[in-house]
Amino acid sequence: MVTRDDVINIARLSKLYIAEEELDDMTKAMGDIVKFADTINNASEEGVEFDNINNLRNAFREDEIVPSYDRDEILKNANDIDEGHFLVRKRV
Repeated sequence: MVTRDDVINIARLSKLYIAEEELDDMTKAMGDIVKFADTINNASEEGVEFDNINNLRNAFREDEIVPSYDRDEILKNANDIDEGHFLVRKRV
């Protein structure tokens, strides 16, 4: 169970300010979060296989060479070109 003092301590450690009027709501919310985490931690995983739950065999594909644009067509509007490459200014 999360107490008001727990919330105050967590807020202090986190260097967060919680107004007094928000403290009760925050305590309840933190308690609900811890309760939910406990529910998940106590869930049974017996007989459940979590490996390959999507039934994927091989999600990879072979590389496939496909036609591309002509290099000269791509570079025709470039301001600076050198040996078939875009020239860009070095950032300083």
